[in-house]
Amino acid sequence: MNFETNIHMIVEQIYTECLSQGSYYIESEGEAAVIDPLREIDSYIKKAANGKAKIKYVFETHFHADFVSGHLSLSRKTGAHIIFGPNANPSFKSVIAADGEKFKIGKISLELIHTPGHTMESSCYLLRDQSDKEIAVFTGDTLFLGDVGRPDLAQENKSMTKEYLAGQLFDSIRNKLMPLPDNITIYPAHGAGSACGKNMMDLTSDSLANQKKLNYALREDMTKKEFVNEVTKGLSSPPKYFPSNVELNKEGYEDVSTIIKRSLNPINISTFNLLRKQDDILILDVRSKSLFSEGHVPGSLFIGLEGMFAPWAGSVIKDIKQKIIIVSTNGKEEEAISRLSRVGFDNVVGFLDGGYDKWAKSSKKINKIKCISAEKFINATSSSRKSIYDVRDEDEFKIGHFPGAKNVPLKKIDKYINELRENSPFFIYCKAGYRSVIASSIINKTNDLELINIEGGYDMIEKLNFSA
Repeated sequence: MNFETNIHMIVEQIYTECLSQGSYYIESEGEAAVIDPLREIDSYIKKAANGKAKIKYVFETHFHADFVSGHLSLSRKTGAHIIFGPNANPSFKSVIAADGEKFKIGKISLELIHTPGHTMESSCYLLRDQSDKEIAVFTGDTLFLGDVGRPDLAQENKSMTKEYLAGQLFDSIRNKLMPLPDNITIYPAHGAGSACGKNMMDLTSDSLANQKKLNYALREDMTKKEFVNEVTKGLSSPPKYFPSNVELNKEGYEDVSTIIKRSLNPINISTFNLLRKQDDILILDVRSKSLFSEGHVPGSLFIGLEGMFAPWAGSVIKDIKQKIIIVSTNGKEEEAISRLSRVGFDNVVGFLDGGYDKWAKSSKKINKIKCISAEKFINATSSSRKSIYDVRDEDEFKIGHFPGAKNVPLKKIDKYINELRENSPFFIYCKAGYRSVIASSIINKTNDLELINIEGGYDMIEKLNFSA
């Protein structure tokens, strides 16, 4: 968490690593506001209670595609007004603010700056202190640290191309954000790891002056044409769940508390064994990659809570309405349900009562993933003729990879199943071992191919002084 305080205000960044997402709690003189809240709203309500403050506003920088925001739940719970920028058209009651409109929170204020480009309703919020001095700007997905928001997620009609939106983004940044004071603090909605941009930094806040030095998109001599070309090139396909999340954020959703109450349903082994055979049920194992590799329910999909769980769930589970049964370690069921709801997966029908260990004691067949160390892999490749597959993203693969390895990015793994079947047995690796186990579970969900996973992935291979 990142704090900025003075006698009249508190600004707190609540950063969620799983989503690479920053939301913000702002308080002054008994009044508070929240910007881009998570769907789980209890932490904001607790902060307000601790400060004896009333949450007056919920500010949304745009209709988010990568997560379900908590604006509706927070408004229902506190009576706070939901604020959007121009061009927003939600189906629920909200305030569609004008460019330059100011909102008082105690002795400070937030001014809406309309910055179309990432989406047409995208807006930033300029924080002014008690003396009206410009302190910080909350830039949503308009301006990241090291990058800008991708312009291909809001093409509502055929004329609204990514090039058109990139041009809008250029104008917004040049005319609205770059003229702000150099010492102002930039608080973006996302950091490195988010699919909403290409080259984000690990930092979660920075000065505008420093970004003018480091961010390619803020070069003073950059033409509009150069900007459009830079911003639109090399864009990967957006994750499959993005359109569904936009719809939930525009049309509405159930509170997380309702979903947890409905989904936290223990399923006994006999019922579980019947349900897992149904085509409309997905068994989702959220334990660690090592536990899953040592043994798992045949046909189950692995996405561990230890990694970027929610985004990977959104990327590899095809249908946001998919019925899901959770397999977890004891006590982690509610966390899994809650984190799935962050990206709109609200149809968890229950969890395996007693977990995998109890199920394994009564089962005649368990599945495992064969794993070897990076050292054994390097030694084996000198004599082995097995194919090698790297499931990292294309950009990671280009930077460095094991000789002879073929890039089959996890997000596109389905397209390579036939090739993998033909080349079984084969080696598979990612960066550190998390994604390769996800890939292995997808490959073996219906195919049960013979594969060998490299523990520690490419990071461990490099540590062993392998020269690519």
